[in-house]
This record gives sequence, C-alpha cells and structure tokens, in this order.
Amino acid sequence: MTSQNVSRAGAPRVGITSVGAALPERIVTSERLGREVTAASGLPLPEGLVERTTGIVSRRVAAPGEYASTLAVRAARAALGRAALDPADLDLLLFASASRDVVEPATAHIVQAELGSRAHAFDLTNACNSFVNGIDTARAMILAGRAHRALVVTGETPSRAARYAPADLEQFRASFAGYTFGDAGAAVVLEAVPNGGILDVDTVTHSAHWRVGGIPGGGSRLPRGDDHTYFHGDGNALREVFEKVGTEVLDRMRTRTGLDWTDFRHVLVHQVTLPYLERFVAVTGVPRERLVVTVDALGNLASATLGVQLDRVYDDLAPGDRVLFVGLGGGVSMTTTVWERT
Repeated sequence: MTSQNVSRAGAPRVGITSVGAALPERIVTSERLGREVTAASGLPLPEGLVERTTGIVSRRVAAPGEYASTLAVRAARAALGRAALDPADLDLLLFASASRDVVEPATAHIVQAELGSRAHAFDLTNACNSFVNGIDTARAMILAGRAHRALVVTGETPSRAARYAPADLEQFRASFAGYTFGDAGAAVVLEAVPNGGILDVDTVTHSAHWRVGGIPGGGSRLPRGDDHTYFHGDGNALREVFEKVGTEVLDRMRTRTGLDWTDFRHVLVHQVTLPYLERFVAVTGVPRERLVVTVDALGNLASATLGVQLDRVYDDLAPGDRVLFVGLGGGVSMTTTVWERT
C-alpha cells in the first residue's frame, strides 16, 4: 500500500514554522546498563556488549515522575517559545507517539491541560512513525480548512519497556532491542506558509510483518500481565524488511520530485543503532554528511528521533533549504516527507 502527494505550483502550502525538543537530564551509559542487566539477571554477559553491538555510548532516561506527557509539554513550550506563540494560538493539538501516559484518555488531553490550550486534541500512534505521520495528518487538516495552526507533539519513554532482568539468554536476545532505547520529547508548529513548506509525502506499508517487534500488552489481546509490557523483537528480521522496502519509497520520491541527495541540506532518518544507520547509507546511497547522527549519544528515541534531529539543525537552516524526513516504524511502515524552509 502506497500513497503520495506532490505540492503543485499555486496550491496552498503548509509548513513547519517552529520546532522544540526535550531530553531528560539523566544519562545512562551502555557500560552502566550492561552492568545493571548482568547484576539483575545473573547472566554472564560479555563486558561492553551493548555498546560494541549497537554503537550506542549513552542514552537519556526519564526520571521517576517524568512521563511521556512531561517530555511532550517541555518540547511544546520550547516550540511555542521559539515562535513567540501562546497556547491559545493553537486550534489543533496532536499527540503523536508510540508512548502514552495512560490507555485512556488520550495523552493529548494531559498535554493540553498542562499547556493551557483549548485546541481540538487527540492522539495518533504508529510506532516510530507516529510523529512524522502526525505532521502529515496536521497538514491535511490545515489544507482541508479544519485547523489554522497545529502543534504536533511526541513524548517517548521506551526505556520503560526494556527488560532489565531477563530470565535466560533466550529472553535476553528477544529483549536486546530494548537496550537501544532512549527517552525524549519533540514538537513542531504547522501553519499555512506563502512558499516552501511540505512539498511531498510518500508512504509504504507492509503489515504482514507486524509481529516482528513490539510491546504486546495493554490491548484487547493481552490487557494485563507484567510480562507483556516489555518490548521484544527480532532486530535482524526488522532490518531485512526495511532493506527490502526502504529503497522503493526513496526511489519514488526522487523520481517524482526530481531531487537528488545533494538537493537536501539534511536527511533526517530514524536511527535504531549505529550499524543499522551505516547500513542505511550503504543501501540507499544517502551521503553520510547529510545525516544528523544522534543514536550514538541518545539511543533509539522512537518517534521523537526526527524531531530531535530537526531541533538541532533548525536555526542553521536558511529559507529555501530542503530537509528530507525518513521515518521507519514497526508494523512495518516507512514515510518520507520533503520540507522546504520558508
């Protein structure tokens, strides 16, 4: 299943006009994490295994009392402050994240209550593609006349789904992807712009692979049970799927837009591990210098990854600079977004 949208000359434009990010203060190194897993499980794990395998030196971890909404609110305030906006200036608030505070109500309402906004608020979730899908949804609502200024926020706390005391080596292997996780929040403001903005969106979905990885608990299949609340997955299988489908959507985007890698100031891509990122470069041909590498110091930030990367380069972008967003999510889905700064 694919979809695409190319902005035509003279058509209404919607762009990102501000961005913010939030990182927890607590830093957990892979060395420390490995020691904690060894102590909790009693397994004879090789020293330095996590960093050597993933390339992740450290990650940020939410403190007790910090939640997905906490990080989202901090990022939202940063984005609003950057644009000199008030929460009352929003008429759409979309919480787009793989994490949430509670099953019900939507975490968007918790974020909105903290901000003091009265905008239409709801959640959207699609694993690590949630945030970029949220941007696309907010854009569509603005183009449809359903909103004028939208705030898309994410707050990710996937570190709380990591199993730090696996019972045996088999469970350790199934849980290993969880040791890549770091926590973060991100937010963007979207509104109509006179030029530039979001020029192209494309998606590809291969749902036959939905069992490759995830958190099974909390839904109608497995509503209760602590064992179901941990992330489990096969990282190698997930990488194989993305390698099969990843170039397809990127090739379509380049053919349709006529843009080459050198036409982008930055390519922001979801980052799982450093070896996975290097493989992405090798398979797609994206020049490594176009990437904004965050995974080594922050880990896998789930859907907050692209927002954190954008926050780091936003102030250095000039009008006319183009950025390519490449979202990857379990399920399995992939989304590309071409954005030009106004």
